Amino acid sequence: MKRNVSLAEISDGRLYRGNDMVKADCHGCRGCHKCCTGMGNSVVLDPCDVYRMQQGLGKGLPELLAEGMAELNVADGVVLPNLKMTGREERCVFLNEEGRCSIHSARPGICRLFPLGRYYQDGVFDDFRYFLQVNECPAANRSKIKISKWIDTPEQGRNHDFLCRWHGLLNHLEEQVAGREDSQAAKQINLLMLRTFFMDHYDTERNFYQQFEQRAAAFETAVPQLSDKYSE
Repeated sequence: MKRNVSLAEISDGRLYRGNDMVKADCHGCRGCHKCCTGMGNSVVLDPCDVYRMQQGLGKGLPELLAEGMAELNVADGVVLPNLKMTGREERCVFLNEEGRCSIHSARPGICRLFPLGRYYQDGVFDDFRYFLQVNECPAANRSKIKISKWIDTPEQGRNHDFLCRWHGLLNHLEEQVAGREDSQAAKQINLLMLRTFFMDHYDTERNFYQQFEQRAAAFETAVPQLSDKYSE
């Protein structure tokens, strides 16, 4: 999810790489779960998140939607899934009674990243750097930790390339539907995107990144055809 704010307003003014040390380690949060409440629809899922949750929970997005664990919302003009918040406190559905994440090993990338964010320079999606959000986490005396260790994601090089590819694809999709969000073409493109990357189950015995590239290639071939069809 894009944030149209100045980095100077929300960060410590530095940009980091994966091997850099940053004060993000909250020492197990020590009973705090503020970042798991009141997040609205901001915990947006990407295809890797859905694959990881299907692998860890045995449930793909269709099941998560049907069981009220996820929902669909518009993010930057595109329909995307996000984790659902419930109750008066707007708790994440996966927050247990002890205030701990019940799917920690399968948690989404946004949760792994927090309190860091990703910064794409000048809207170019071939690389990104990290920044530390200074107003989001109330934990005091956080320790330094290597970013790659904090994110705790296997194959981080391939994950980096996937994130660039995915967000570049989303940016292109936003451009495709901009100004005609209610058109038949935009609706069909969004439906195709949801089916291609989210609703069709992944094979959790196979590598995610290979499956994603196959789906991305098929999607990019189909989108111009849809646009041409509904512009006639």
